[in-house]
Amino acid sequence: MKSGTIHVQTENIFPIIKKFLYSDHEIFLRELVSNAVDACQKLKALRSLGEAPGSEDAFRVDISLNKENKTLTISDNGIGMTEAEIEKYINQIAFSGAEEFVNKYKDKTDAAGIIGHFGLGFYSAFMVAGKVEIHTRSFKSDAEAVEWSCLGNPDVQMGPGKREKHGTDVVLHISDDSAEFLEKERISTMLKKYCKFLPVAISFEDEQINNTSPAWVKKPSALNDEDYKNFYRELYPMGFDDPLFHIHLNVDYPFNLTGILYFPKIKNNLEVQKDKIQLYCNQVFVTDSVENIVPEFLTLLKGVIDSPDIPLNVSRSYLQGDPNVKKISNHITKKVADKLDELFKNSREEYEAKWNDISVFIKYGMISEDKFYEKAEHFFLYKTASGKFLTHEELNNQWGLQHTNKSGKKVFLYSNDADAQHVFIENAKGKGYEVLLMDGPFDAHFINFIEGKHTDFQFARVDSDSIEKLIEKDEQIPSKLNEEEQKELKELIQKSIPVEKYTVLIESLSETDQPVMVTQPEFMRRMKEMNRFGGGMSFMGQMPEMYNLVVNANHPLADKILREKNEEKQQDMVRQATDLALLSQNLLKGEELSSFIKRSLGMM
Repeated sequence: MKSGTIHVQTENIFPIIKKFLYSDHEIFLRELVSNAVDACQKLKALRSLGEAPGSEDAFRVDISLNKENKTLTISDNGIGMTEAEIEKYINQIAFSGAEEFVNKYKDKTDAAGIIGHFGLGFYSAFMVAGKVEIHTRSFKSDAEAVEWSCLGNPDVQMGPGKREKHGTDVVLHISDDSAEFLEKERISTMLKKYCKFLPVAISFEDEQINNTSPAWVKKPSALNDEDYKNFYRELYPMGFDDPLFHIHLNVDYPFNLTGILYFPKIKNNLEVQKDKIQLYCNQVFVTDSVENIVPEFLTLLKGVIDSPDIPLNVSRSYLQGDPNVKKISNHITKKVADKLDELFKNSREEYEAKWNDISVFIKYGMISEDKFYEKAEHFFLYKTASGKFLTHEELNNQWGLQHTNKSGKKVFLYSNDADAQHVFIENAKGKGYEVLLMDGPFDAHFINFIEGKHTDFQFARVDSDSIEKLIEKDEQIPSKLNEEEQKELKELIQKSIPVEKYTVLIESLSETDQPVMVTQPEFMRRMKEMNRFGGGMSFMGQMPEMYNLVVNANHPLADKILREKNEEKQQDMVRQATDLALLSQNLLKGEELSSFIKRSLGMM
């Protein structure tokens, strides 16, 4: 046994490794298992080139716990190391054995399959271990076994070993403050998280924990729909609904990217949906927080992306500035848009059937990504209260003229709650207008966004005013009441409602319109909706609700109220009419609701 030192540039790198190298200590297992897999892949590559003796033995990595001895061991039957290689790759921190191997054989084998992280990756073991041992034997026929040990300082011991076959055992003597890593369940959970799809069999407690050939590494032509669904269930065993459809990514130039993205049924709670895309680097799990790698709106998808061009351990700022990451992000955005466009063109009926589940995702993408918007504008659909689906162009062509006001601007009515606004929707349809359903979680933002893109195009919620005011035409409906009668009617109405909350408006509407209706100004209501979802003006949340109480001067009830000589009966008629309007908007509550019920029963 001989003594030596680890060659590093700082006096003692171990405190830095233990505290600062990785933010999450459990990463050590990913690094060590990746090294073991790398060792197997190297030997496999050399055998394929005829540069190493062949063997029928299957490559494998075994992880074992000895709670009594406080050890965790990672064993492989890979390439192994000589004493000189340990000196070079282990005792000289940050020297990448994998990088040298790839450079040497880059024209002869698949460099992307070599994922070694000798150097700092190996030394992540000292985040949880007070002592680390290596027992190794090189595949070379004349190689002797070597043992190496280190107590977490620059001094190491190295000498002849006892291992009989090629490969490496890394033995971690777990520190007292990391005793959690001696628990079977803890190690099993970590292995299933980080090593679930590594390309070499990983065994723990005599059970293989990984799928060495996941769907995304196979050619799309080798998979059918059921294969994709089965892989989705493998990724998400906790019971998500089957996906709507998928995209298989497979790019090797100008960057390497594989993966499968699934379109799930997106619920209204967007935050719950995020962090479901898993990022891998050559089948090694990296993270499920991919906001800096794919555009924000794509985080609503599920699935896997795998790229050796995204390093395992980098900062967020690095990812944001890395050119490969930007290229990958742009490519994924294009592939998603192309897939949606293909579905729309080839099977519009099927596409419309999925619209309720994918519309949130598409709107989110159109708002947040200009390149996606340019493509999505052709396959985005407006859903109408009549159950039709129309593109922007179709909406303009079929309904543009009818919805054009006297100023030449197109005003399209919409509802964000078809049940609550049913009366207003039916009224609009009865007058020949179409009503769009815009009831998504951030449609208030989307409405403003579309209005910014199309300056001749405007939205108005169907219950925000009378139809005649929302889409003003040249012809006006004359009032049956003169100015004096309108003033008198307004004063009667004002006596029955809280004027600090409701503004009374006397308007000349059709006789068939409601006698009284409650509306809220479009700007005020829209700002409050945006504020509730986020992105609106913060002060809007503190402002009291303000409404308009629109009284139809041409409805027979208006004339009947004015002609009623019994003051008490007149007030009952006014209160009944206004309360009905408030009730239709769910604004009649508490004592006022009780009074309304009592009065209604009395009238009956």
